[in-house]
Amino acid sequence: MSDPHRTEEPDAEPGGQRHLIKRRGLLAGTLAVTGAAALPGTPAYAAEVTLSADGVTLIGQTDGTLSIRDRDGIDRIEITHFLFDDQVLGEHRTYGGTPVLVTLTGGQQAIQLDYLMDSSSGSVTVRGIFTVELRKAHLRWEVRGSNSLKPSSFKVGRTVLSGTEAFEPLVKWNRDSGGGIPFETNDGVIYTETYPDYRAFFRLAASAPADTDTTWLSAPGTTQPDGSAVTEFDVVLGLMQPHSAGVVATGTTLGVDVWTDQPFNLWKTAGQTMTLHAQVVNGSTTSKFVTVTWSAWDYDGVPVTETRTATIAARTVWNGDYQLTAPKQGIFFTEVAATTAGATAFARTNLSVLPSFTYQDTEPMFGLANYPWLLKPTKQAVKDLLLLLGMRWIRIAHYALGTIPAAPGIPPNELDALGIKHNVQRGGVPIGGTTAAKEKWAGDVVSLSMAGGAQYYEAGNELNDPLAPVQNAAAYVNDGLIPLRGAMQSAGATFKVMNAATAGLDYVWLEQLEAAGGWDRIDVLAYHPGRAYFTADYAPPASTWPDSSLYWNFLGSLQEARNLMSRYGGNKELWLTEVYAQTRPNTLWTDTYRHAAENVLLQLALAKAYGVDGLTWYTLNDSTIHHPQEANPTDREYHFGLLNRDLSAKPSMLAFATIVRALDRATWDRELTFSDPEVKGLLFNSPSGRLAILWTRKDGYLLNQDGTPGDTYFAMPDPWVDDWPTKTTAVLAATGATVRELDCIGQEVVRTVAGGKVTVTLDGAPRIFYGLTDTVDQTATFS
Repeated sequence: MSDPHRTEEPDAEPGGQRHLIKRRGLLAGTLAVTGAAALPGTPAYAAEVTLSADGVTLIGQTDGTLSIRDRDGIDRIEITHFLFDDQVLGEHRTYGGTPVLVTLTGGQQAIQLDYLMDSSSGSVTVRGIFTVELRKAHLRWEVRGSNSLKPSSFKVGRTVLSGTEAFEPLVKWNRDSGGGIPFETNDGVIYTETYPDYRAFFRLAASAPADTDTTWLSAPGTTQPDGSAVTEFDVVLGLMQPHSAGVVATGTTLGVDVWTDQPFNLWKTAGQTMTLHAQVVNGSTTSKFVTVTWSAWDYDGVPVTETRTATIAARTVWNGDYQLTAPKQGIFFTEVAATTAGATAFARTNLSVLPSFTYQDTEPMFGLANYPWLLKPTKQAVKDLLLLLGMRWIRIAHYALGTIPAAPGIPPNELDALGIKHNVQRGGVPIGGTTAAKEKWAGDVVSLSMAGGAQYYEAGNELNDPLAPVQNAAAYVNDGLIPLRGAMQSAGATFKVMNAATAGLDYVWLEQLEAAGGWDRIDVLAYHPGRAYFTADYAPPASTWPDSSLYWNFLGSLQEARNLMSRYGGNKELWLTEVYAQTRPNTLWTDTYRHAAENVLLQLALAKAYGVDGLTWYTLNDSTIHHPQEANPTDREYHFGLLNRDLSAKPSMLAFATIVRALDRATWDRELTFSDPEVKGLLFNSPSGRLAILWTRKDGYLLNQDGTPGDTYFAMPDPWVDDWPTKTTAVLAATGATVRELDCIGQEVVRTVAGGKVTVTLDGAPRIFYGLTDTVDQTATFS
């Protein structure tokens, strides 16, 4: 445990010493931008201008450079130029300027820098206004003289002296006044400059990291009422977490950050000490007495809590560590909350335990749909996680080909080295295109698939309009599948072909595909079994799907897929290439975090029972490839992962691993039929013996039943809360002295058998049992 009263200066390394090496760095080389013309004449430079506050000093140099020094006089950053973009004039950068010390309205002093421009920049002027206060600097640029500016493309030239840079979004945790689980929202972005002995931070409201390089920092501006544009951001100096620097930058009273030293906050061995680090920052300009409360709950809701107090000086941080002991397998939900007079802040994360496992199935069926595009914390850590979870397929992996870029994530040769099989999914089917366009498209995807060693090619993605009477299936066959097969024959390609996976099991689109001759041109029926707020085993008849949310169901779609495959013949494979359990917070349509784990287990088990050949989980982590690790509580696309936005495990991740391990080398036996029709079960043969999965539907198939009809808001319970109200006592026939029971995240309980019977409790959450008889459904009793 850490000292409960330990507070730290943000620029003092805990337990170490600073290297007080003063240095100045000069920008070397030439910066080239489009639109450059004759350079301005050499100005008559004034003397350097200096502006200081506790912890930070700005030096306006005679060549127009702004240097940023720490409290020990060490230069950390140089602001060298400003670049603006204009729809008419194009891109232009500044070429120096003269710094002067001015007094702003309100009495604050500032360094003002009127930049020099080249002759082709028209009448555009750029002025910098730079201020300092306790431990931070505020940098502002005003751009005037054009009504065609493009503020979103503004950039700032900067040199980081002897440091490395990393980008990340900033978020804050919120509680909804209507109740429910806490959730994250975006709170700007930050670039962290890390030195051997120090840190500096650029905190911006927004930035495009793809437009940032070692010279230019993407710093979008905003258009002002008078037509000018302003870019501004804060620079914070000190040894602290990026989140804490963001709090200092915005002047928020309190902030909390939590993290561990483990990739994915994941441990593998029972008995290990699981350490959670917490940092509380006082972002205000006065000292605060703060109460810090740490809480942790296991999956069964058993709590641990501890309260500490500390006096935190203005714009400094307090650090504390908290320990838990790793179980054999499981998860802890943690929260650290800080409170002072008139302000509170908190942060959450999950700590999990998943032991190693040797997968031995020679025909694996489970994998990942969206390539693992976020290779954090490292590519190797992501590889290790895929193997730990039993993900043996990647839906999209290919090399670059001509103008087609390589798929993000792990390239085919590295997947091969891991023993992970891979496919290609690529759209762009030229429906209605010319013969030449069709031939080029087909040739490209065949070459792309063959070059990477893909075993399957999925020809497009969700081209259907669910259950619409008139669809594009016939055109898809003529303009896509027929040219594709021709190109494959010419190239000698042997990979298998999947149809463009449909959104939901769209039997109308598939009927039209078959009528147009498409069924004979695919090897695999592929679709995406989207699911509304129903349990995974809900199977409404297909006749009830039109014009209804009932279309979005899991088991019913599997049954209808099998009906279609039996009707059309051809011995096709069945793949579910996007499967998910969405966890968008406090929304009626989605799963709670706990229900998601239950449905992960059931979806994979039902897929195995119905002979699915391949199932790829939609995405590994929350957020999207275009907005990595950003938060958006209102967009469902940000909430499909097995990992949270911060890359800690959801219960869903443990459920995925639990069922994949249970089904490793298992074979389907039969559905269990009990005397009580509301008790459900699946029976498999496995290397560990008979494997039964049991649950009940006494509380129905509709989730979130406490929600208000017609209101999309639903106050979700915390994930450690068991919200199945009806419990059923079951007496089951067993084969030995004990029965092993696993809940959906793999926590194991060994039950004692008496007189050949074992007594267990069942509810809507599926549980795995080893040691029951083959005919357990024929003799079971319930109460």
